[in-house]
Amino acid sequence: MHSTPTVCRYICLFAVLLLGSVSPDVYAQKDNNNNYLDSSQAWSLHYQFTTIAQGHTGFTGAGYVGRNTLSALPDTALSVTTTLFVGRKLWKGGAVYLNPEIAGGLGIGRRDPLEPYNEDLYSPAVGIAGFPNGESFRIGSPKPAVYIARFYVEQVFALGGAQPEEIQSEANHVKQRRPDSRVVITAGKFSVADIFDNNSFSHDPRTQFFNWSLMSYGAWDYPANTRGYTWGLALEYVRPAYELRIAYNLMPRTANGNVLDWTINQSGGLTVELESRYRVLTRPGTVRLLAFRNASKAPTYQLATQRVLSGTDNPDRPFVLHGEQYGGIKYGFGVSLEQPFARNSGLFARASWNDGKTATWAFTEIDRSVSVGLFMAGAHWGRPEDAIGLAGVMNGLSPDHAAFLNAGGTGFMIGDGRLPNYKTEQILEAFYKTRLTRALFLTADYQRIGNPAYNGDRGPVNVFSLRTHVEF
Repeated sequence: MHSTPTVCRYICLFAVLLLGSVSPDVYAQKDNNNNYLDSSQAWSLHYQFTTIAQGHTGFTGAGYVGRNTLSALPDTALSVTTTLFVGRKLWKGGAVYLNPEIAGGLGIGRRDPLEPYNEDLYSPAVGIAGFPNGESFRIGSPKPAVYIARFYVEQVFALGGAQPEEIQSEANHVKQRRPDSRVVITAGKFSVADIFDNNSFSHDPRTQFFNWSLMSYGAWDYPANTRGYTWGLALEYVRPAYELRIAYNLMPRTANGNVLDWTINQSGGLTVELESRYRVLTRPGTVRLLAFRNASKAPTYQLATQRVLSGTDNPDRPFVLHGEQYGGIKYGFGVSLEQPFARNSGLFARASWNDGKTATWAFTEIDRSVSVGLFMAGAHWGRPEDAIGLAGVMNGLSPDHAAFLNAGGTGFMIGDGRLPNYKTEQILEAFYKTRLTRALFLTADYQRIGNPAYNGDRGPVNVFSLRTHVEF
């Protein structure tokens, strides 16, 4: 079996050959959206670059701290991602997509900002379950890393009575006439969140809300490695009035780990979603119902608590993050609503829940979550490419999860050494996005986070951010 670096080199070589085979016309012709295409429009080439400079003011701490305690001192951090989106038609209904990506920088975390940076002592993206930067990852090094984010094949089959609809070239979509009634098969490496819970107003931290619990269902422990990607297979059945999706994807070997577990008969994430249209106001809305079931080596919180209290847990290899045997099952549900009231503007809401007995293994440490918000495009004040957003989130834990933290346990994102005053994590986020040039967007964002990591003895935290985003 090839090692992971070897496989990455092969894929990168494929990317070079793929790009090298593009005719000069690809770079000479543009469509109305400023996208570079060849005359046959068989290619889709797009690019994005996003930086988020983020910092929080000092806040009231507690008389105790743990491995994942967010520093109460003022702190700043910077994250950077850049992605190339390459797509190529293969045959009727078939296309292949490749996304080389570079990511670097850090999220706010546990450190003393007055001390020099020390990779061995710094914990990035910790201390808040609904983390305020959706572009940051739990990887300790700020050095830029190159990796393949997505590499998958998509096949579309038209169903009887299907009518064609025009799809413009965009990231991971080639320009095509796609049937409105279809079956779609996706196989390869991708983000599960690319396919499920595609809320129009609260889904993309590069262009919309920043917070993790506004990117998707907070309590959905969706299959992914540390950077948010996984290998798997997805099937979609699409009709004009409703859509049904199902996918099976690899889980990480360890909690929030970057290495995926290929023991698919004992480890993996099953996700099912039903999406339906409804009409209450003049514009149709959308409701989505999601269910998931994950299998992994994740232990139960009760067993992990016993290890902590008995002193038999290994602090260098915590049981709750590594497990010892397969059989850990985590399941949950979510409902998502979006109601447009004008073009590119609307209201949204989400609610999600998981059993909270088995340890969180992939996304973030949230067992219950409710969010509501507003996204409004700037056409209302004469700037159609600008937008404002306002949302509120309340995140919570199961009794078993809270008891584990109070016993002194720590997960991969939260853990203050104890939790005597458990309270729900409460988040308010507001932003204004403006378009400076054809391809450049600037966003100012504010988040107020009450009871960070569910600790009523800490906070609130005021987080200020500035996002620069380029896309073409």
